[in-house]
Amino acid sequence: VQLQASGGGLVQAGDSLRLSCVASGRTISTLGIMSWFRQAPGKEREFVGGIRVPLNRPYHSDFVQGRFIISRDNAKNTVYLQMNSLTPEDTGVYFCAARNAFPIGTYNRAEIYTYWGQGTLVTVSS
Repeated sequence: VQLQASGGGLVQAGDSLRLSCVASGRTISTLGIMSWFRQAPGKEREFVGGIRVPLNRPYHSDFVQGRFIISRDNAKNTVYLQMNSLTPEDTGVYFCAARNAFPIGTYNRAEIYTYWGQGTLVTVSS
């Protein structure tokens, strides 16, 4: 499975961006979960949100606070991260990740994911 993330860019605080993660080599409906992580300079990678693709059930981190929406389009083999009301604290490299089976237990640890995209940079200016 190859994952290609895109959609990052430079925006101002309060703006919106939509990130895309296109999968190839496998249909996303056969994956257990696809998620977004982000990594700010000097910080560890953190879970942003995920979606249990077969059930179309999303999960979001608490810090998202209703600003971000994760969704999927099976026909396009793509998972999206719609980010609204962006703040400078949202700046970082955003990665999409996937694993074959939905995990037993927590789904927000980076080490349990098998497949990773290359990341797309999001910069939010104040």
